[in-house]
Formats: sequence, structure tokens, C-alpha cells
Amino acid sequence: MAEPHELVPDSGAVFTFGKTKFAENVPSKFWFKNDIPVYLSCGDEHTALITGNNKLYMFGSNNWGQLGLGSKSAVYKPTCVRALKPEKVTFAACGRNHTLVSTEEGNVYATGGNNEGQLGLGDTEERNSFHLISFFTSQHKIKQLSAGSNTSAALTEDGELFMWGDNSEGQIGLNNISNVCVPHQVTIGKPISWISCGYYHSAFVTTEGELYTFGEPECGKLGLPSEQLISHRKPQLVSGISEKVIQVACGGGHTVVLTEKAVYTFGLGQFGQLGLGTFIFEASEPTVLEYVKDQKIRHVSCGENHTALITDVGHMYTFGDGRHGKLGLGLENFTNQFIPTLCSNFLKFIIHLVACGGCHMLVFAIPRRDAVEDICIEEIDDSCLSPVASLPVGDSASGSILQGTLSARVRRRERGKSPESIQMTRALPPTEGTLASADSFSASSVPFRLSTSNLPERTVSGKDSPMEPMEPDYFQDKMTKEKETDSSSVANSENLGETTDILNMTHVMSLNSNDKSLKLSPVQKQKKQETIEKLEKHAAHTGNDSNEYESEEISKKMKEGKTYKQLLAQGIFMMQTTVTSETFSDEDPVNV
Repeated sequence: MAEPHELVPDSGAVFTFGKTKFAENVPSKFWFKNDIPVYLSCGDEHTALITGNNKLYMFGSNNWGQLGLGSKSAVYKPTCVRALKPEKVTFAACGRNHTLVSTEEGNVYATGGNNEGQLGLGDTEERNSFHLISFFTSQHKIKQLSAGSNTSAALTEDGELFMWGDNSEGQIGLNNISNVCVPHQVTIGKPISWISCGYYHSAFVTTEGELYTFGEPECGKLGLPSEQLISHRKPQLVSGISEKVIQVACGGGHTVVLTEKAVYTFGLGQFGQLGLGTFIFEASEPTVLEYVKDQKIRHVSCGENHTALITDVGHMYTFGDGRHGKLGLGLENFTNQFIPTLCSNFLKFIIHLVACGGCHMLVFAIPRRDAVEDICIEEIDDSCLSPVASLPVGDSASGSILQGTLSARVRRRERGKSPESIQMTRALPPTEGTLASADSFSASSVPFRLSTSNLPERTVSGKDSPMEPMEPDYFQDKMTKEKETDSSSVANSENLGETTDILNMTHVMSLNSNDKSLKLSPVQKQKKQETIEKLEKHAAHTGNDSNEYESEEISKKMKEGKTYKQLLAQGIFMMQTTVTSETFSDEDPVNV
């Protein structure tokens, strides 16, 4: 069977985590046959992706028409927006329920919810297809777009900032105006280099490296002293950061700032999104993120209640709300993280792009070249691999119950004793092994759009790889009927029946007490009673008393809902198998 990293082409793949509609609550990945992503943006539950060929792909929830595909039906795979194919799309921004895009021709388009005029079309009527914002012409070359809950912003290459939509909290910086349906310029007399819209607050960076915030003042998300909060409806300088600011990212109630030397966070932190440690539920002043002080961070991204950081060597740290698995820390870890936690699943990958949304996260990563064997995981940053307190997601709001999680080092030792040591396809890139040195990146005030010039050729590792790029209609066929069979037993896989979720597939590994051999059999989690009976019948045909006993034990344990530790004590192992991995061509992957 192919090694897990061989399932990803040399040109990389997009990994999805959380509630993405592409794969709910489980990690997954996809890539394009003759193209690569260069820009990602996540809204509450929808996603925009721009490729190197300047094509726009959308997928996710679509209740307000935010996908711009001409309907309000949810879309479950990246779908090219045909209406914009005549133009070259450069940037995109996803708000809570609307989307903005800009093109090389200097045009800006909007679609989706419009109850506060956030589409900039002069009215409050929602749209389900992209409409041109007439205010912007070729004389306004767009450098960056940003979208909040019901707000929109466009930054030009000349440093001019335009904002529109909801201003109920002063989040578009227009003082006492409640909302505007067309773009208005926000000015402080200095050119602006970066803009970020949170749910109800906003922040921008000047070309001189100064940070300004405005909007909803609660929970310290503006980073201003109390005496300045009375003027929260207009942009004010954040004096608590003396270093030159490069980037800023605004979440639902928190703000993350990247300077030349450090990362600062402030605002709401009850889910751990500040990364300042357990019980730090709010910070009203900019606070240095000590846990990554030895790392060179080049990009920051905020979701509603979680945060992601990319280092200059392509590693990623995440922290905050862990529900739905959106932190990318593996199927076993859905808990909140209160300090930056290294995504060790990606150590054999270079992460180029990350985008955090309300309930999900997307990552674009490419395999590292020529892995070396002398750099151990422990050498990366031991401070972020030590035991941390994680809050169970069910009780995260109250903050009353805490539990300790095993350190990454201990988890690796435990995995070494588990069936995961047998080569099987994994739900994420492998955590074991070592990492290679990566190309260096530097933080920049230029909006984070990937350049395609330094990426490897778009080829798939291994001619016989089972994940070789498929035809465009492959994904649709696979979503309706799962056709994969396990290499060890066709008969076993036939017992599984039809399924649309290969992530529910597990393997039962039983130990033969006579010759100490291992038997591997696929089963379907949460199957009906009839399927369990089929598994028992199949085990009976083997003629092995030991295996028959173990099959009965499996059935019994599945019925009784025994824990993993109890099964482990009986010598019965269950483990997650492959992720959903799909390949799309550079043509339309679906008819729109």
C-alpha cells in the first residue's frame, strides 16, 4: 500500500477541517488536476478559493446566495463560478453570509445577504449571483478585500480604504451613520497597507506600521484603554504596540496582530483563541504571545473563535475553539486549545495558505522535498508540545471543567504501540518521522496571496498511486456510491454495503493466540444490527475458534458501547482509515 504522503501530488492539496460541507466534522483533502490554489477565504460556513489560473471556486452553505452560483442550494464540492470566467479573479473575501471578489480588470463583485447594504449595490436586496459594484472601476486597483458579519471593505494599491454595510457598532468607521449601501472612504490622513473586518469590529495597518481599531468595544477586542472606548466608532491608534505592525486579523471577538518581532493578541479568549493560556478569558490590552516567541511567524488568520499561525518554514500552530475538529489536530482532538499547538500532522508538509472561518478551516500545503532523518519533532518547539489544559467542548462556555491532555510526545509513544504502526492510509499526513528544511518565508504587509512561481510541478507522486487524478465526474459518482474495496479482503468490503462516507469505515484487528498473527477486517461504524450479524457470520466461516470468539466480542462491545481502552485490553483494536481525497480538473468540476 502506498505511503500516506504519496497520496498528495507534489503540487500540494487543500485540506479541510470542521464544518465545510465538503466533509463534515472530519478532515479531508482535494486538489486540482492542472491548477493550484493561490488564495483562500472562509466565511461562517462557506468558502472561496482562487487558483493560479485566476478561476474562482465556491462551496459550502448557500442560504443567502453567498456562493454566487445562481441559486440558494448548498454546494458540496469546489465549483467554478462560470459567470466570472471571462475575467481574472485576484482576491476574495467571505463574510458571514456574503462574498466579495475583485478582478485584474479593476472590477469588484458581490453576492449573498444584503440586509445592511453589505453588497455595496445601493440597496438591501440579497443576490444569488455576483453583481458588479459600479463604484469601483479600473482607476481603483484592488490590493485587498475583507468582509465581516454584515460589513465589507476594499483596499486599493494607493492605500485608500473603502468600507460599506452595517455600522451599528461603528465597525466601518463612519461615526454616527447606522449603515451605508455604497462604498465610502475611511481616512486618517495616512495611506493604509492592511485591512481586516471582524464580526463587529475592524482594524487596519498604515504603511508606517501603526495599528488602528474601531467598532464594538466589549471584551477588549479593540486593544484600547477604557478612556478611549467612548470614541470606538472612529479609528483610533492602538498605542500598546510599539513595534512596527505588519498584519492584523480580526475574529468574532478577538484580534491578532503580527509585528516584525512578535505576535500580539487581545479581546475575548474564553475558547482559548488568544493563546495566552488556561483561564485567560479576556485581555483588554495587546499581549505578546510568549508561546511562539522563538518562532518567526509570517501569517495570521482568525475564525470566529479560533486562530491559526504559519511560520517562516511552513509549520502551523492553531488554538481556540476545537469543536468539529477545525483546529486540524486530528480526529482524536476536538477540545479547545488555550496555547498555540503545533499541527504535527503537517510536519512532512510545507503550509502555504490557511483560512479560518466560523466553523471550519482550510489549509493549502505541499509535501516537503527530500525529507531528512536528523531533525526530530522534539527539536521544533518543546514549549508547544508540553501538556496543556484543554476544555471539553461541551462545557467550554462555562469554563468550569478542565481536563489535561497528553503531551504530543506521550501521544506519539502510545501510537507506536497501536495498529497505526502498520502502514495504512491515514486521515491526515503522518505524525511520525522527521521533517525536512523548507523554503523560508517572510512576513509581509502585502495581502497573503500565494505566488505560483516557486511551487513544484503539478505531478502526483508514484505512477501506481491509488489517488491518481480522476476524471471530473469521479467525485460526484463517489459521493453517491462508495466503490472502494479493502486490499486484504473483497468479501469483507462487500459486507459493508453502500456508503457515502468512507470516513465512517474502520478496521478491526484481531490477534490469533496460536501463531501471534494479526487479522485485519474492515467494518462500518454505527451500522445497523443486520450488518453486525453479517460480520459475525463472516467470522464464523473462518473456522478459527479464537477469531470466532473475538468476532462475538466485537459485536458485543459495539452493542454495549464499550470504550476504546476496554477494547484495547482485550487485544481488539479499531482505528480510523482514509480521508476523503478528491481530484478536480481545471475545467468545471460540476455543472452550474
